[in-house]
Amino acid sequence: MKTTPVTKEDLLRSVIAVPPMARNADFTLNKEANRALLNYLEAGGVRSVMYGGNANFYHIPLSEYAETLDFLAEAAGADTWVLPSIGPDYGKAIDQAAIIKAGKYPTAMILPMTFPFTNDGVATGIRRITDAMGKPAVVYIKADPYLKPETVKALVDEGRVASIKYAAVKEDPAKDDYLRALCAAVDTRYIVSGIGERPAIVHVRDFGLTSFTSGSICLAPNGTMKMLAMIKAKRYDEAEKIRAAYIPFEDCRDGISPIRVLHDGIGLAGIAEMGPMLPMLTGLSAAERARVEPIAKALAAHDRSLAMNKAA
Repeated sequence: MKTTPVTKEDLLRSVIAVPPMARNADFTLNKEANRALLNYLEAGGVRSVMYGGNANFYHIPLSEYAETLDFLAEAAGADTWVLPSIGPDYGKAIDQAAIIKAGKYPTAMILPMTFPFTNDGVATGIRRITDAMGKPAVVYIKADPYLKPETVKALVDEGRVASIKYAAVKEDPAKDDYLRALCAAVDTRYIVSGIGERPAIVHVRDFGLTSFTSGSICLAPNGTMKMLAMIKAKRYDEAEKIRAAYIPFEDCRDGISPIRVLHDGIGLAGIAEMGPMLPMLTGLSAAERARVEPIAKALAAHDRSLAMNKAA
């Protein structure tokens, strides 16, 4: 695992994969399946992996947290940047911060609260958590009212922010007054698009965000990495064509559940069985699996063809 502090180059060199976490029937960590998925991502060129909502870090018991982080650090390649999450509640995050401080991880993402919180309360929490970690954090903004742009700027100016994951969903990502205000307040080198392939081109091209996160990359890493390369080269029409292959799977995620579809879709595509989801979530129903399976298989097969063409 890469242990140096997060830089803009880290954010630029790879799409940030946001995989699920594989578990056995008794909810213990399935190390073999998690290692298989990490290897699959790395073989596709991914060098940044973030374990957050898709991995259900919201509900990992504190008693298992250090063991989970030790495993991920050991399983990842030497050049792969791995980012765990903490929180979302303050009590859990402040205890996890001590584990982050004692370990090798250069940062952790603070999962977003949905209730209860205030702007100033979140800012105070971030200050105390980063003090406890002794390291800057990744700030996850999932909704507009979460943090005011001027509050984020103050945290950046204080050296408390490694990066910002921006994931507020908009019907039209080009029409986003909050993101425009955030980009005016904070250097965009800190900000990463956090909603997958769908808004990534607009976010990077029109707002200047550094890179983007992806869950679907867990099925098709070669295509998503190629899409980032085309965006960086400003070959946006080619990036749009690559993205089109991901939309049917993204439609399933948006129509059913982004986390649950990704978790089960990886197994349905034949990559690695992720097993049951840690409570308070459950996997897909039989009808949902029947809907997702052909789409997941098609996306993974499409990516295999890209990999073969790249190798030829």
